[in-house]
Order: sequence, then C-alpha cells, then structure tokens
Amino acid sequence: MSKTVKKAAKTVKEAIQLALAELKLTEDDVIIDVIEEGSKGLFGLGAKDAVVQVTANVNSEDRARDFLEDVFTAMGMRVDIDIERLEKVMKITLSGENMGIIIGKHGDTLDALEHLVSLTVNRGDSDYVKVVLDTENYREKRRATLVRLAENLAASAVKNKKKITLEPMSAGERRIIHSTLQNNPDVDTYSIGEEPYRRLVIALKKK
Repeated sequence: MSKTVKKAAKTVKEAIQLALAELKLTEDDVIIDVIEEGSKGLFGLGAKDAVVQVTANVNSEDRARDFLEDVFTAMGMRVDIDIERLEKVMKITLSGENMGIIIGKHGDTLDALEHLVSLTVNRGDSDYVKVVLDTENYREKRRATLVRLAENLAASAVKNKKKITLEPMSAGERRIIHSTLQNNPDVDTYSIGEEPYRRLVIALKKK
C-alpha cells in the first residue's frame, strides 16, 4: 500500500517539506494535495496553518491493485486481481466467487468500478492510461449479446416500419450498437436524453 501523511505548517511549502522529510522522498516521488492554503490573518490574529496531504507515488499498476484490494476488503470478498499492461492500456481481470456482485445489472457495477479505477490510475499522471476491468469474460459476452440485439431490433424496425427506443445504456454499450448498425442500409441510430438515462434509437432511414 502507498503511504500517505498529512502535515500542517505556516505555509504550504513548509508543510510539504515536513511531509517529504517524514516520507524520505522528493517532490518527484509523491502526489501532493493542498487541503488548506492557510492564511496570515490580520496582525497575526486568526491565522490558519496550511495543510497538505502527501502520498508516495507508486506505479499505476500498484495504484489500481491497492484501490481494488481496499474495495474488496470493505465488501468482505476475496478476489484475485490479474493486471496486464500493454502500452496505454491496462487490462485488469478479476476472479473469485460471486462475481455477479461485481458485474451488477447489465455490468453497471463493473462499469462504475472501472471508472473509479481509471480515476485512481490516472491521478497525477500526464499520460492517460485506458483501464479495462473484466471478470468471467463478461465484456466479450456482453458485446456479443449487444451485437445480436442490435441486429434483431434493426430487423424488427424494418419489418414493422417503426423506430425502436432502447432502455438506457452506458456510452460504451451505445457505441457497440452504433458500430454494429453503421453500415446497415435500412436503419440509422442516434441517442436521446441525458446521462445516465440516455437512450439509443433505431429508426428507418429516410429515402
């Protein structure tokens, strides 16, 4: 686990130096969060110390693993975490019992967890890393399901000559359906509404 210390001093700079001294690190090796800027007050009255939180900067894989281990510990779950890094993509595969809890309805929980891991991994890094979180090959299975759904609904829209509005979906799932039907000669797809209730519409092409 990465170590974090919180320090207070008259200035932000002094507080940072205190934290660095305790961690025995330099500024290049840490992530610094300024919690309070501090103020001198009026004639020395009402002065407030600056407060900083300094965290030892570990590599992105370790940050992802630390975060997930904390989450699963809080959930009382034992989960194996396998991390594979390929250039700008980090694929994380989870395995264990009751993975349905991690997946959630239509992958909602898995998507939310993936988003949080992405925020954790990319915090303080200049080079963005795409995080793909998966378990029990859910991503590929869901993709195949959405492709079949798109093709069947497109056929239904053409047969009944009516547009079809799908249930709310994540942006990623909408992209799969858009991509599946983009070369379909009979239908167009577009999205309506606002997140998280944004829906995809399959409509007949105007001829």
